[in-house]
Amino acid sequence: MNKAMQKIEILRPALNSYIIKGDLTFSTLDKTSTKVLNFQQSASTINIDLQQLGKIDSAGLALLIEWIKLAHAHQIELRFQHIPTQLSALVKLCDISESDLFNPKNN
Repeated sequence: MNKAMQKIEILRPALNSYIIKGDLTFSTLDKTSTKVLNFQQSASTINIDLQQLGKIDSAGLALLIEWIKLAHAHQIELRFQHIPTQLSALVKLCDISESDLFNPKNN
């Protein structure tokens, strides 16, 4: 029995903190997804908690990579917390080094 896709929800409990809930997939993302994180009004470090992340596919990975690029352009360090196993497996499948992608020193 397939679970229904969970629409993405991005919570901001603090100025430098986001919680990603739901699925990061082609079905749940749209053109505005890259602009959800407001890097222009952010602290020098942003924590992104992925503990409540549901499913993720290549579109979700592409979104995370885009957020990393935008943060770098604004000289903001992204710190990902609670990286799910599914995301780690997808990163390896795409032949991307997980430490390069999620290590704040490289962002």
